[in-house]
Amino acid sequence: MSFFPGTDPEVGHRFACDALELMVIPNAKDIGGFEVRRALPTAKRRLVGPFIFFDRMGPALLRVGQALDVRPHPHIGLATVTYLFDGRIRHRDSLGTEMVIEPGDVNLMTAGRGIVHSERTPEEMRGAPMSVSGLQTWLALPDGGEEVAPLFENTARLELPEFDDAGVSGRVVIGAFDGLKSPVRAASDTLYADVTLKPGASVRIPSDAEERAIYTLDGTVTIAGDSFPDNRLLVFKPGDEIVVSSERGAHFMLFGGASLGSKRYIWWNFVSSSKERIEQAKEEWKTGRFDIVPGDDKEFIPLPQG
Repeated sequence: MSFFPGTDPEVGHRFACDALELMVIPNAKDIGGFEVRRALPTAKRRLVGPFIFFDRMGPALLRVGQALDVRPHPHIGLATVTYLFDGRIRHRDSLGTEMVIEPGDVNLMTAGRGIVHSERTPEEMRGAPMSVSGLQTWLALPDGGEEVAPLFENTARLELPEFDDAGVSGRVVIGAFDGLKSPVRAASDTLYADVTLKPGASVRIPSDAEERAIYTLDGTVTIAGDSFPDNRLLVFKPGDEIVVSSERGAHFMLFGGASLGSKRYIWWNFVSSSKERIEQAKEEWKTGRFDIVPGDDKEFIPLPQG
């Protein structure tokens, strides 16, 4: 999971829907023909459950001669979740992991006290056009778990529970939804599901998760009479069941979970409940005290200035 440079999202216009606490309009930034939309964090909402960072990357077409090359960079205090809809990315990290991420797989990388990784277009796929689309999210680690040993885990698409009933289909990425539970490890109470509505279908989102939101990927959704187009982050008020419907069909991600209950600071690729810990990580990266990435140790992203 990389920290793409992006602009802060904007809070949306007023709306009549009483079910919503906040609407966010992510700003899109073009990075060499690769568009990234950042939905979290925002000035008015830093986290939804443990989710402290939410980027939509693409959809984009990498043409001949183009490739995704995110050089080695560090993380602390978080777990990254890479989830692709299209394309493939080769992940390497300082634990010695090398894995080509496939669409529908879940790559969970727990940084804990510190990890370094890179993400690149696989060598065998360069030289031909390739479409890339997916999500990059970070989960802030809970109190007492921020400095755990780093860990990498891949869960194949076929291992994720799927649902398909009354025009509502999808899979449970992390946590539990619709009576199904994902095998993906979660450091705290986490909800993450991939949901598709056929035209005219609707889905009920229960109130059992303390904090809930959806990110609309494709199509228009309707909630309590208000309609919202694609690329909107909709944060729900707690406590009420929510019904999401779509007249023409839609695709969105449902996410959230329990509040961490304590503040988190985020700077570049570092997340922590302690400003001092972030300063320590900055100094460690600057002075080369993080581990290297085997097989990708010739380049790195330097510490940003300022």
